[in-house]
Amino acid sequence: MERLWGLLQRAQQLSPRSSQTVYQRVEGPRKRHLEEEEEDGEEGAETLAHFCPMELRGPEPLGSRPRQPNLIPWAAAGRRAAPYLVLTALLIFTGAFLLGYVAFRGSCQACGDSVLVVSEDVNYEPDLDFHRGTLYWSDLQAMFLQFLGEGRLEDTIRQTSLRERVAGSAGMAALTQDIRAALSRQKLDHVWTDTHYVGLQFPDPAHPNTLHWVDEAGKVGEQLPLEDPDVYCPYSAIGNVTGELVYAHYGRPEDLQDLRAGGVDPAGRLLLVRVGMISFAQKVTTAQDFGAQGVLIYPEPVDFSQDPPKPSLSSQQAVYGHVHLGTGDPYTPGFPSFNQTQFPPVASSGLPSIPAQPISADIASRLLRKLKGPVAPQEWQGSLLGSPYHLGPGPGLQLVVNNHRTSTPINNIFGCIEGHSEPDHYVVIGAQRDAWGPGAAKSAVGTAILLELVRTFSSMVSNGFRPRRSLLFISWDGGDFGSVGSTEWLEGYLSVLHLKAVVYVSLDNAVLGDDKFHAKTSPLLTSLIESVLKQVDSPNHSGQTLYEQVVFTNPSWDAEVIRPLPMDSSAYSFTAFVGVPAVEFSFMEDDQAYPFLHTKEDTYENLHKVLQGRLPAVAQAVAQLAGQLLIRLSHDRLLPLDFGRYGDVVLRHIGNLNEFSGDLKARGLTLQWVYSARGDYIRAAEKLRQEIYSSEERDERLTRMYNVRIMRVEFYFLSQYVSPADSPFRHIFVGRGDHTLGALLDHLRLLRSNSSGTPGATSSTGFQESRFRRQLALLTWTLQGAANALSGDVWNIDNNF
Repeated sequence: MERLWGLLQRAQQLSPRSSQTVYQRVEGPRKRHLEEEEEDGEEGAETLAHFCPMELRGPEPLGSRPRQPNLIPWAAAGRRAAPYLVLTALLIFTGAFLLGYVAFRGSCQACGDSVLVVSEDVNYEPDLDFHRGTLYWSDLQAMFLQFLGEGRLEDTIRQTSLRERVAGSAGMAALTQDIRAALSRQKLDHVWTDTHYVGLQFPDPAHPNTLHWVDEAGKVGEQLPLEDPDVYCPYSAIGNVTGELVYAHYGRPEDLQDLRAGGVDPAGRLLLVRVGMISFAQKVTTAQDFGAQGVLIYPEPVDFSQDPPKPSLSSQQAVYGHVHLGTGDPYTPGFPSFNQTQFPPVASSGLPSIPAQPISADIASRLLRKLKGPVAPQEWQGSLLGSPYHLGPGPGLQLVVNNHRTSTPINNIFGCIEGHSEPDHYVVIGAQRDAWGPGAAKSAVGTAILLELVRTFSSMVSNGFRPRRSLLFISWDGGDFGSVGSTEWLEGYLSVLHLKAVVYVSLDNAVLGDDKFHAKTSPLLTSLIESVLKQVDSPNHSGQTLYEQVVFTNPSWDAEVIRPLPMDSSAYSFTAFVGVPAVEFSFMEDDQAYPFLHTKEDTYENLHKVLQGRLPAVAQAVAQLAGQLLIRLSHDRLLPLDFGRYGDVVLRHIGNLNEFSGDLKARGLTLQWVYSARGDYIRAAEKLRQEIYSSEERDERLTRMYNVRIMRVEFYFLSQYVSPADSPFRHIFVGRGDHTLGALLDHLRLLRSNSSGTPGATSSTGFQESRFRRQLALLTWTLQGAANALSGDVWNIDNNF
């Protein structure tokens, strides 16, 4: 550069005067042409004031006008080339600077150990942090799969299933210590245990539950043997009831309505219902709502696999299941059971007021043979009798339930890998540890996968991996009593978790077969699940990914895979109670349920036989799914949650509401507010999407601000207008209570069943306008609040009511 500048200065010194090119007016017949000439820089030279019709003239011929002596040729050429030389020098300098900068960044040892992780998936947001050179998503994926492949999932499942681990037992205490020690050996930042003192219900060995025949005179007769006195329904009402027996299929509301329509009233009677379709708690609550005296629950063989190579449930085996319509300790509803805190004597509204008892298929067949009355519908028939099932009523029965409540300590175990950029945001993954019986499928598989993921991520940390957000691994206690351990923890830290928990991933019931894959989840996770399914190989279809396996059966992959969160999942409380998006993965049998769940036959051997030797491959597939989901959620710069999905959910539900628009219009009512709130949510979601798209990708302040808004979307759908103590499941889509969309739809259906059919009818069992207005207001303003919150700052909100 110095040599170039010197050259330019010397050229100027050699020139006797300055020169410039001007455009000069041309007169006469040459008007509208341009003339170019060299003009002197002497004083008195006139400046041209007008530059209209011009032409560009070349140099005049020698002698045509007086000129200064000719300049040295190379100096004149230097003057003309000067701009090009300067530009060339600048380009060379800029290129050299950039090359030097890149080389310096690549070799500097003081710059830290951060590298860029680049995704092959367009939805993947990169982040920094590895000891090695630049890693692509495929490299990070390979690292995870390499360490995951070194585990012994199958051995852990077998060993766990052999250990006694009923909540509160000595065996569970020993297992708790072993798992905590196993976590402490890994490269985790924190390991700790949380203890809760909860009310659990157990059978009374001195006074077992009983079932007797009762004759027409009301005299108690022969006892029907309950083969295993240990099988019971926790949280059943205590006492004895007597009534005629009625067969009620699965005990769903529609089943009891059909029963009543067939001329058999369930009120005042004992109901015999089949395992399946809905939870035990829902069966008992429905029976109670229809006035039944008690419930007997049995496994119908036709509902389970009849494939000879696969094992089937023994006809002498009953199925265990709690009957609390809720989660957590039902004796401290809405409050954590820490340190044996003394609460006022209050019980959950989900506790039943009628007794319930599981029975085996053998006992059920003896009862079904005694039933008279109408023949049951064809879809209600089973395989226990050589003749059709009847609805009843049948002979009288007396059911005696003597379960007792015990204050029991339970322990949740935690392990944490702290994030480096957003350590106060937690990606949570958990698995139930306890089990009634061997619990191979129920909790041993989930526990084994959890421990394997802890070991795998620990190995990745040892090799330089640091997630952006914190990873929280949790082993839950008390799961078989209604997700007691997880719910008590949520109740204890409710004010913190809705601000800090990003997503919950449940490993419970992960392997119940290998034919179908289901994801029970929040809509926010649907797109991410689709992306991860394309990265995981099918465990039983060689050469196909899980996504390819699913779309081969049904091109609409989400219709095949996505299911709503059930209340008996630990993931349910995270979403419905705290407002944290959650997912629970399950591999299922094609058409039949896994027969051994919640029985003493849920052993490693039976699970292995049902899967015909593919248990390790299926468990590995679940671990890969969960692990890659964790990597994306903990490591992506921008949270991969699809906040626009809830707009589609609302639209789908509005389709159901539209069915009643004519009935409402006749009463002077409208659903316009719901439509408007839905529109505001859609606009807010699109506006946020555009903001993110146009923002500076590496602006950490903006990134965190966007992540906070995205991670709280699920929380926005918790109704802020109802009390958590009275209605703990405040989510308007998956919760329970009068504030939910489901309750509003159920109420609207009464418009079609109103006997009066006149506006203003206010029957306590029919449509009530005042109740409808309140429900509509709760729903609309919760949805509107979600739209407002998604909009960001208050000055960005544009309500169009």
